[in-house]
Amino acid sequence: MQKLFSLLALGLLLIQCKKDSPENTDTEQSQIPVEQNQGIGGGAPSLEDAVSQTIATAHQNDAFLSKETIRFNINLDFGGVNRLDAKVTLLTNSSKIRIDKTDGSSLIYDGESVYLTPKEANSANARFDIFTWAYFFAFPYKLADPGTHLTPLETPELDGSQYKSFKLTFESGTGDSPDDWYVGYLNNDHTIHAAGYIVTFGNKPIEKAESSPHAIVYSNYKEINGIPIATTWDFYNWSQSAGLFGEPIGHAILSNLKFTKASDSSFTKPASFLEIE
Repeated sequence: MQKLFSLLALGLLLIQCKKDSPENTDTEQSQIPVEQNQGIGGGAPSLEDAVSQTIATAHQNDAFLSKETIRFNINLDFGGVNRLDAKVTLLTNSSKIRIDKTDGSSLIYDGESVYLTPKEANSANARFDIFTWAYFFAFPYKLADPGTHLTPLETPELDGSQYKSFKLTFESGTGDSPDDWYVGYLNNDHTIHAAGYIVTFGNKPIEKAESSPHAIVYSNYKEINGIPIATTWDFYNWSQSAGLFGEPIGHAILSNLKFTKASDSSFTKPASFLEIE
């Protein structure tokens, strides 16, 4: 009875896709294995836990977090401007981040503070850059972080297809922008297909942020040590009711992805730095 209840509950809220996603040509959505989603002590899981666990399984969350560091190159254009051409290094739990730009400057988050080196480098958007692009990369692994809430949604249409979806919100005091929220869309294999989002960074009023939401579409998944990682990002104007619209407003390519051993020197305060508040 317990397994049947879990399966029925999940089936009601994680509705079957009516059409295939662009990432998967299977005609049937894969079912969520009930045995993998039992609650603590064998009790039935909450729907929030069941959804996050299903996504974590699809993205090989345990295998990802068993690695120390992930490193990759990123070339990102947004709004017709090259926003980032750099090598990104981060601990897999996202607690420390380093961005080495091709202009010779670096951004370092040591778990407490953000540093720009050399201190004479351009500091515009520095705090936004160190956290935002790393968060987009790590998004599938952040859904069960402390202070997060994940709510299953009815299956919406996006770009002509329907996807299982969820909304991610944050408790007050979580991160730099706790008023941000995301609407995630899942491929048939339960990997992330896209995420609509708002940006309240810099104390932008939530009403203004919600008037111009965007979406990031993840594609060209490649397995790195057996772990699926999207190597192409496309950004669009988006709304929860209309989905994607217009031409892409941004594009990013990730390359040279590899897991490495952590080096404390990568995330230490540099000799010449400007602390970014």
